[in-house]
Amino acid sequence: MLRVRCLRGGSRGAEAAHYIGSRLRGAFTGWVQRTFQSTQAAAASQNTCAADDKAASPVPKDCLVCSYNEWDPLEEVIVGRAENACVPPFSVEVKANTYEKYWGFYQKFGGQGFPQDHLKKAIAEIEEMCNILKGEGVIVKRPDPIDWSVKYKTPDFESTGMYGAMPRDILLVVGNEIIEAPMAWRARFFEYRAYRRLIKDYFNSGAKWTTAPKPTMADELYDQNYPIHSVEDRHKLAAQGKFVTTEFEPCFDAADFIRAGRDIFVQRSQVTNYMGIEWMRRHLAPDYRVHIISFKDPNPMHIDATFNIIGPGLVLSNPDRPCHQIELFKKAGWTVIQPPVPLIPDDHPLWMSSKWLSMNVLMLDEKRVMVDANETSIQKMFEKLGISTIKVNIRHANSLGGGFHCWTCDIRRRGTLQSYFD
Repeated sequence: MLRVRCLRGGSRGAEAAHYIGSRLRGAFTGWVQRTFQSTQAAAASQNTCAADDKAASPVPKDCLVCSYNEWDPLEEVIVGRAENACVPPFSVEVKANTYEKYWGFYQKFGGQGFPQDHLKKAIAEIEEMCNILKGEGVIVKRPDPIDWSVKYKTPDFESTGMYGAMPRDILLVVGNEIIEAPMAWRARFFEYRAYRRLIKDYFNSGAKWTTAPKPTMADELYDQNYPIHSVEDRHKLAAQGKFVTTEFEPCFDAADFIRAGRDIFVQRSQVTNYMGIEWMRRHLAPDYRVHIISFKDPNPMHIDATFNIIGPGLVLSNPDRPCHQIELFKKAGWTVIQPPVPLIPDDHPLWMSSKWLSMNVLMLDEKRVMVDANETSIQKMFEKLGISTIKVNIRHANSLGGGFHCWTCDIRRRGTLQSYFD
């Protein structure tokens, strides 16, 4: 899952404010201050199946898909593949989401494979990660390997692909429903193909399968003149509500959403627009409440290296990118923990991510967490919380844009639908 954090309105900011006011009919008026206000009341029952036609219907007995949060006991998971991973072409949306120091890398290698020696090490790390998950009693499924270097063309654009490495970016499991996200990068337009075999199997087991409206990715979806030449520029743009993606059509990456039972939190980011958030809000209502939260982040893209919910009433909040609405969590009785500064060396290549992948952990249950073997500081933090650490080294896999949460999509967790804010 990409975790791009670059040392990274006017009229766009005004448009965004108008859009929120008109499209959400006041539900998010002053959305920063009122982010917790639901647009729909949640259903009364706490044991209903998410997004079922009848809210009282349970998940089918044989359904392999059932997950409501980030911490219930993990039983089945999809782990991504680094095989054949390609550098995305250096288009405007990629430029807006990558470190300036790597722009030359993208300009030179866009459309080609990532460095093969590095990729081989990443593949080996993820294989070991899969073996460790299996040893912990988790069923592991993998997407299909695909040649991502193949060029494709639509009536609106042409590109090559990227990878099937980060299932968290494209798939969101809510109850017994798998939602395919309409991602914003052109290089990821056909990424769903790697997962179709798995999703059809889950569908045949009784799961619900939804594909959000596929964006055209026409030029109008992107601000072609998005100014991002300095960290100061990026901070100003983010503060003004200006992003490289426009409101031309719905788009979102699943990784901008994080689940806590009936409450699902999302950020407006470089790849997730308000129109995409509104589509999700309507689709999941009335059983789920979608809340927009925001951060002091010069380049928001994907929420789980900034705000990672690790248990009922327990959240990791990035000290470098503080949440504007954090007091609302504290008032609700949540414990907010600031993870320690990452230990990854400055010279380690992070083409598509930041050092804060150290907090991008995968909870196997409330008392077990998969964490980077090199990040001893955060290991100690978890141990103080009474959470056992399962240490795995995925340093080279990190370079492709994700930590443990990014590289996985939990398909089944043993638990029921609960409300943690009522």
